[in-house]
Amino acid sequence: MSTSGPGQTYGGSTVGSGPTHQSTVDDSREAAVASVLPEAQTQKLVTEVVEDLSVFDGIVGRAQAIIARYPQSRSALLPMLHLVQSVQGYVSHAGIQFCARELKLAEAEVSAVATFYTMYKRKPCGEHLVSVCTNTLCAALGGDDIYAKLRDHLGEPGKPLGHEETAGTPGERGSITIEHAECLAACDLGPVLQVNYEFYDNQTPESAVELVDALRRGEKPAPTRGAPLTDFKDVSLQLAGFFERESDVDGPSQATETLAGAQLAADRGWTAPAMPESVAFPELEKK
Repeated sequence: MSTSGPGQTYGGSTVGSGPTHQSTVDDSREAAVASVLPEAQTQKLVTEVVEDLSVFDGIVGRAQAIIARYPQSRSALLPMLHLVQSVQGYVSHAGIQFCARELKLAEAEVSAVATFYTMYKRKPCGEHLVSVCTNTLCAALGGDDIYAKLRDHLGEPGKPLGHEETAGTPGERGSITIEHAECLAACDLGPVLQVNYEFYDNQTPESAVELVDALRRGEKPAPTRGAPLTDFKDVSLQLAGFFERESDVDGPSQATETLAGAQLAADRGWTAPAMPESVAFPELEKK
């Protein structure tokens, strides 16, 4: 086997100066490298795993309805991932294969999207997903304290629950998955948290504990804003574009605090200047 010295590389590319060489590796060395892994693990890496997709038989029609919304079928991937999540409570390998099959995509293409967005969970989720905002303003107002309190409260003694970990058996009644979330776009109502993406505003550590305890008892306290609370699988179905009840989209979406500026302007007769019908753009500097 050839070797390289300073300024030399393998494979025909050059870095610096000097001749290049084509590296060769004999079969015995290749076998030695492969033997580092147990045979079963090596076989798993090179064998395509075909999952049982029968769990999704009941949503094939809905999958086709989603695909029909778009001129290009691959554009349906995001709602399709929500759809498979509504079945199992997370996006499993089988869910990846189902989406790939229906959209005629490679599994790697589907996996790349499913692992990019945090709304797609890659392990079984609880009946309820509790998202605590720990971004700057909510954190300063008490969001970090709320998250720490819930971690301790939902975890075992001396072992707080971690990010995207579940108290109880995933999917069963009263089970809760907790996560810390980036900005939930409710800075005027912080600190906030969400349950299955519905808002609970102006929280404290004590009110947050009362909320999760009610969820564990099977109750569904009304959100501060938005539609009545359901569960994580059901809201995944809604995000896929399917609404089973009128109440799924029924509920106040704004808060008094959010509208305070607009109300003050209305009370005082403030208006913005009217936009001119046409605007002359300044000439660009010639280069």
